[in-house]
Amino acid sequence: MRSSVTRTRKMSNSYNDIPIGIRVLQKLSRHCPRFHARKELCYKMSIILLTFVAYACYHMSRKPISVVKSVLHYNCSETQAQLHEGSDCGYAPFDGPDSKRLFGMLDSAFLFSYAIAMFISGFVAERVSLRYFLSMGMIMTGVFTYLFGVARTSNIHSLSYFIFVQIFAGIFQTTGWPGVVTLVGRWFGKEKRGLIFGIWNSHTSIGNILGTLIAAHYVETDWALSFVVPGIIIGAVGFLLFLFLVDQPEIVGCHPQHSTQERRIVANESDADNDDDEEKALRGEADQVSFRSPPTERTPILARQSSRERPVAHGRPISLKDALHIPGVVEFSLCLFFTKLVSYTFMYWLPLYIQSSSTLGPELSADLSTLFDVGGILGAIAAGYLSDLTGMSATVCTVMLFFASPILLLYQQYGALSVTISVLLLIIVGIFVNGPYALITTSVSAELGQHSSLEGNANALATVTAIIDGTGSIGAAVGPLLAGLISSHGWKNVFYMLIVADIIAMILLMRLVIKECLTLRRSTTRIRIE
Repeated sequence: MRSSVTRTRKMSNSYNDIPIGIRVLQKLSRHCPRFHARKELCYKMSIILLTFVAYACYHMSRKPISVVKSVLHYNCSETQAQLHEGSDCGYAPFDGPDSKRLFGMLDSAFLFSYAIAMFISGFVAERVSLRYFLSMGMIMTGVFTYLFGVARTSNIHSLSYFIFVQIFAGIFQTTGWPGVVTLVGRWFGKEKRGLIFGIWNSHTSIGNILGTLIAAHYVETDWALSFVVPGIIIGAVGFLLFLFLVDQPEIVGCHPQHSTQERRIVANESDADNDDDEEKALRGEADQVSFRSPPTERTPILARQSSRERPVAHGRPISLKDALHIPGVVEFSLCLFFTKLVSYTFMYWLPLYIQSSSTLGPELSADLSTLFDVGGILGAIAAGYLSDLTGMSATVCTVMLFFASPILLLYQQYGALSVTISVLLLIIVGIFVNGPYALITTSVSAELGQHSSLEGNANALATVTAIIDGTGSIGAAVGPLLAGLISSHGWKNVFYMLIVADIIAMILLMRLVIKECLTLRRSTTRIRIE
């Protein structure tokens, strides 16, 4: 009797956790046998699509500031300056000689708040429903992106206003990465994870390209729309996620992607249980819900620990301190600090650099800068494929970083000679700069978040992802800030800074590279002996 009541209550809760849009689709598909035969595949494809679009929108809303910088301040000696509204040198307060410093402050306000809040977001993401978490984050990100553009239509010239908007935009942007990586990690196993994540991670570059093209379309006519349009889009997609995002496989009758070790742990614990059959069934069901299932909308943020609850290492969210003890987390986090420093410096300053080093206008400079992100798509896929093929993620990152440094120097020296050379070099730079960055933030983060030392705990993924990406985000904040300060002494010095950052990132992975090479050597020797 008790067993049937428990099952009924759980089925009712699971049904209530299903998004409204999915309930409607389920009713419409009742008479469609093809859907029921491929139900799990359909849900997986929806997760891939929704998370892809969601994070593309996050990056789309970050990009306009890099495009609009060219009209917020421009060279007052140019005759075209008289065509712009406001002061002769741009839009106050960015119309003075200290514009680059102010732009650096704006970038830092966003990126430092993003980096700090990322660690908190990882903690929260493991304890709440990701559907609500992502929807709320996207809608609020849209609001603050919209508010930046409203400054022009409302004639706001306060630096404090712009910094305030950037800080809160950065905070709400942190909901994106722990949320989407955790969702993909829940729904997909480890097979070909590098390639899947490499293709899926193109959302970053796609978002950058879309954000650049939208912002560039309005930048010379009404730069307010460069922010307003992306803000409306990301808010609308956030509402779409609220309607259709299934944030855990169990609530729709699909099987979670457990590792082999996790399944073995469950089996061993079941064998050790000597209670009667009914108690075994009840406890087994409770384990599946409280131990294996991720949080739902009804999961309290700080749940009480019962006397029969499992050890922390087995199923509860881990602390930041415990996550740092996972082998490889510290090395990859510090490496990402420097690789993301390089990537985000390009993201925030590349359109302005192209305009200042050529005769191209703001719109064409922004359009040309998208080729860096095209290269990033190719680099992410290549890095993921090579990681799957070799099983040596650190080595793949190191090799790509080794080639990135001389290519950066080549672009600085010869990129301004012609548009053709600039196009070619920008794509190559994007491949080798964004390849390691994409691999670490996706496949490596997911792998470390489900490391064997966690004894099957699937609840560490968001925390590990937040630590790695949060550390990288500090580098992302430092890079554009330094670029704003250094560029006043010449763009060549900015490129020297980026080259040094890539070299340091490569050195930080050397211990892991040596370990991977020794493991490969032992495996090769064992195969020869056998």
